[in-house]
Amino acid sequence: MSRGVSPGSSESPSQAWSALASLLAGQPRVRLSRDGGKSYPQKHERDLTPGLPLVPAAVRIFGKDGTCAAIFLDFDSSVAGIDWVEADVRAVQSWLHNCGARWIEDYSPNGGRHVYIPLAQRVTFSEARDLVEALGTRYRTLDKTPHQNLLHGCMRTPGSPHKRGGYQELAMSLSMAYDIARRPNSAAVWTALNADLTGEIGAVRALRLEQTFTPAASEAPKLKHPAGRMSRVMQLMAQTGLYDSNRYASDSDARQAIITGAAAAGLQLTDVERRMMQGTWPGLASFYARYASRHRVPALRRDWLNAVRYLSKDPGSRDGKNNARISPTSQPDTQPPVIQRNSISTNPDTEHRFIRTWRNALRLKEQAYTDSRTGLARRMVLRSLGEAAHMTASRFVEFGVRSIAVATGLDHTTVGGHLRALRGENGRLVTLVEQGRGTKGDLYMLTVPEELKTAAEDLTWRKGKIHALRPVFRELGLPAAFVYEALEHSPGLSTADIVTLTRLSRTAVNEALEVMAAWNMIARDTTRAWSVVATTSLKDLAEHFGVLEAVAAQLQRYRIERILWKEWLAKNVNTVLELLSPGEDYPWEAFEGPPDEWALADMAFTRAG
Repeated sequence: MSRGVSPGSSESPSQAWSALASLLAGQPRVRLSRDGGKSYPQKHERDLTPGLPLVPAAVRIFGKDGTCAAIFLDFDSSVAGIDWVEADVRAVQSWLHNCGARWIEDYSPNGGRHVYIPLAQRVTFSEARDLVEALGTRYRTLDKTPHQNLLHGCMRTPGSPHKRGGYQELAMSLSMAYDIARRPNSAAVWTALNADLTGEIGAVRALRLEQTFTPAASEAPKLKHPAGRMSRVMQLMAQTGLYDSNRYASDSDARQAIITGAAAAGLQLTDVERRMMQGTWPGLASFYARYASRHRVPALRRDWLNAVRYLSKDPGSRDGKNNARISPTSQPDTQPPVIQRNSISTNPDTEHRFIRTWRNALRLKEQAYTDSRTGLARRMVLRSLGEAAHMTASRFVEFGVRSIAVATGLDHTTVGGHLRALRGENGRLVTLVEQGRGTKGDLYMLTVPEELKTAAEDLTWRKGKIHALRPVFRELGLPAAFVYEALEHSPGLSTADIVTLTRLSRTAVNEALEVMAAWNMIARDTTRAWSVVATTSLKDLAEHFGVLEAVAAQLQRYRIERILWKEWLAKNVNTVLELLSPGEDYPWEAFEGPPDEWALADMAFTRAG
């Protein structure tokens, strides 16, 4: 098949997109590139509609069940040049023809080519990955990565805008491409493709046996967080469908390990079903795709019963082959300690009134902060201090920069810089009472500036909690956090009202509204006023984005640093954990007063969502 449509064809990019994108996509979702085609972040994912996006757009390859409706072959001209791409595409066309397959082809303005192989019967993530990786051993310019990532695998389809200008243009007539998409390749053709690649598929599987699946930060001690959390390895297996082939002989073994891990962590069967159906665990869902749809839930329940039966056995009677890393599920003591430093004593009722008034002062003061990245970060640091004050029922806050870093999604060194700037401002909202020593963090006091005192006291207290950065907004961004907060407190706001309340630019507000509406976090009524969708769980979304894992990893890293810090103190201060006069050997660059064992970070994580 040769290029049959020229750029001047009457078949426009919008027609190609409308006709083909939904038929090729693994699920009706598309990711937009706001940076001109450099990246396609998850937060910019939208429902797939017939209308052609104005920016480069890539459809999701895999569905929520971990299967795909087409094989996407991406031949990259940056690897070895356009001529090599042309040669590889011609070879693939010949191979597909010999196997009796039909395909759709398009080309990019930069010389890259895409070949799509529609399938009548959806195939699992592991099956599709094996075939594409096997083809990759034959063709140098074939990019295998779109089929190697279950959560983020996506690709531009015919009609999509390109980062260099122009569009993905069909190399055949639209009517022919549409006919192929509507009458996809049969299961017999898929069998023929795999049979011809038997040797290469065996080779890539053998190579996988020589490699170990190592998730990010796997070298760190395993997280023992409360509230029934699975091990990070098991969660990643459930999300990505990737596992260590040396440990699990098959998909069936891997899925049973995940189910056992979920049961051991305190999850219910309905929790697992929900994560599979909503696409939070597409990797686990892909392991059940070998069953007909009506048999998948019964198969899951059988595995669940097996897991519960196994876990109910006496530990000494088990065969030692438990694939799940069991996490403790006991609840921690989350009651805040009484701050006794400098003999500070507070009256809870008085402190409650003061903190509410301080929040009013924060609302009045925020207009002084720009909507720049620095201004937004300082606003969030102040919110974290307010949240900490509510937790401890005191205007005095003694949490280290690492706890505030977890609560705000910032790096701890960045938090330190913002705190120094905030306490040095005129009309400051926080005052440094005492610098941290030993295991104690800096002691801050919330302050209502004199010039704002009268106005803050006259202003009506705002109901509800004050939040630091809730985990989901690590992915969606600080502007979205402020917009969501405004809608929580004042439902039914117009876009102009939100701009006024949040002090953000209209562009930032519009983008935040668009992003959150795409994830059903907010909705607009007939009067075009925005409100929060109460049924959408922020915690579930954070888990879907994989943000909770990032928070857990950050907490684990800081716990390790805290242990190292205490060891250093014990060696250098004769086991008395109160540093009086640091010497030249004091490691300032590594330790900036880590918080003690009880921390805002731990509580914020427990209360996420």
